[in-house]
Amino acid sequence: MSADIIPEGPGAVPLRPRLRRLPEVLVNRIAAGEVIERPAAALKELVENAIDSGAQRLDIRLEGGGTDRIIVTDDGCGMTPDELLLAVERHCTSKLNDETLVRITTLGFRGEALPSIGAAARLTITSRTAQDSTAWRIHVAGGKITPPEPVAGVPGTSVVVEDLFFATPARRKFLKSARVEGNHAEAAIRRLALSVPGTAFRFTMDGRERLDLPAQDMAARASAVLGVQDADGFLNIHGERDGMVLSGFACGASVHRATGAGQFMLVNNRPVVDPVLKTAVSVAYRRVMEVGRHPVLVLMLDIPPEKVDVNVHPAKTELRFADEAAVRSLVIGTLSRALEGGAGYVGVRPSLPPAGRPARIWYPPEQTALAQAATAPYPAQSTLHRPAEGRLALPDSPSVRVLPPQEHRFSEGVRAPLHHPEPATVHAEDETDYPLGGAVAQVLDTYVIAVASDGGLVLVDQHAAHERLTHERMREQFLSGQVKAQRLLVPDVIDLPPAQVELLVARQALLSQLGIELEVFGADAVLVRGLPALLNTSDSRGILRDLAEELEADDSGRPDEMPSLDSRLDAVIARMACHGSIRAGRRLTREEMDALLRQMEQTPRAGTCSHGRPTWLKFSKKDLEKLFGRR
Repeated sequence: MSADIIPEGPGAVPLRPRLRRLPEVLVNRIAAGEVIERPAAALKELVENAIDSGAQRLDIRLEGGGTDRIIVTDDGCGMTPDELLLAVERHCTSKLNDETLVRITTLGFRGEALPSIGAAARLTITSRTAQDSTAWRIHVAGGKITPPEPVAGVPGTSVVVEDLFFATPARRKFLKSARVEGNHAEAAIRRLALSVPGTAFRFTMDGRERLDLPAQDMAARASAVLGVQDADGFLNIHGERDGMVLSGFACGASVHRATGAGQFMLVNNRPVVDPVLKTAVSVAYRRVMEVGRHPVLVLMLDIPPEKVDVNVHPAKTELRFADEAAVRSLVIGTLSRALEGGAGYVGVRPSLPPAGRPARIWYPPEQTALAQAATAPYPAQSTLHRPAEGRLALPDSPSVRVLPPQEHRFSEGVRAPLHHPEPATVHAEDETDYPLGGAVAQVLDTYVIAVASDGGLVLVDQHAAHERLTHERMREQFLSGQVKAQRLLVPDVIDLPPAQVELLVARQALLSQLGIELEVFGADAVLVRGLPALLNTSDSRGILRDLAEELEADDSGRPDEMPSLDSRLDAVIARMACHGSIRAGRRLTREEMDALLRQMEQTPRAGTCSHGRPTWLKFSKKDLEKLFGRR
């Protein structure tokens, strides 16, 4: 509030501020600043309306990053002239049947989007129901409404937004470049496309097609949105707890990105950006992924409506859970179990160079007797005595040549395994029993070459692989039961805010299991008597203050999931595992190589080493053909 008149002169007293009702146009412009802070937000609202109308196909076009023009056309139920007038009026909606704001089943429900867009831009809506013989069009510019008029049109709705923020120039000058705004808009479309895989999407920006998705199942839609070529490489996510169901698809730990842009989360089919879910994902991947990298996944959480509040912000991308700890535990536990699979069960695809010009080399089939003999499969029991051509006991195809018993050098840096009295065998009942196959050679005394049962070429970094095996064994030893505590010679008194002291004391029993012994020392301090012996440090102040701050930032978290403690313990175990693992340059026997492969398949998180780097790569026939220009 401000005074109407400020009198001048010494001792002058300003008049009492006078309350007044703001004009409706100004109210809409103020609201628009909260609902549509950028073109992507306006586009999101329009697409949500189209989805809620039952559309089976959406055509979306942007110009100038959405600032110049946004066009969203759908084949939904359409609107009558009277409904068009209500649609551009604040807080008018056809979607909200539950006045308690609990059971909200649609993406939109507040009735603010179209009036807000019409207050800040030039808005044109053309719509026709299946029962009407003509379409109707309405215009709104800067909050001024033009009555509906009949026009030609097909059933459905087309919304055109032009000159966004022309009525609020202060907001327009803070927008980024057209490219940046367009990227935000595309990200919003990808999130919404995941919520309705049965709806076709076509997204064009400045005349260039950026997305064209047919109606498809969820696995195919997730693959297309995430940019993953093979949906079979996904981890299938499924977990249940207290009426909540978590499902989705996640890439293995070796697939990661520099930002969290590859993470998509749906709660009751609503795309959200929720800190509780993002933190839980980070915790689940922390032990298997490089620091600073982010996983790629799609998570879908179905939760009883009474346990979540979606009416938190006009943008509807934020929400609150009634029991954040339960949600966090469900996400961490489900993802952790999925990531605990041994090596070989989730594909680790190597990065291949982009395909160049089509291959011009034709490889005609040879018909000579020599060529036929060379390409014929090895018989189960050869009639010739050829020890170099034994058979790897995998399913029928392919056969693998087993190298001679004695050491044989192919070339500098490439050698065969030593001392194998019998051909190496993998007794597989089916091709999924031993996905890493059988070892056939060692390269540079560092990398094990194996052939999988499906014919794929598998490369294993022996040091990285054994480091993970040692890490998991040592971590289980140290953390099973209770971590040994080392008593401090002189207990440390650590001053902390009262709220942080309460958080630490509330988790005193769990901290004790982790090797941290503390007790209350007044209202604003704790007394630390012991730390985990594994850390071999006396920096109790740094550990406790970091831990208290992390618990305060995420009060539903557990101390054993916090980076300040979990990462410190894991870093020490990783260093010990690294020093205790077989080194690069060590020559392995065939038995040692096969034993390494079998242990990798059985050890949790063995797809990456303790530092998050991949322990194995697999090249399919298609991959090899790309490398050699055959594709």
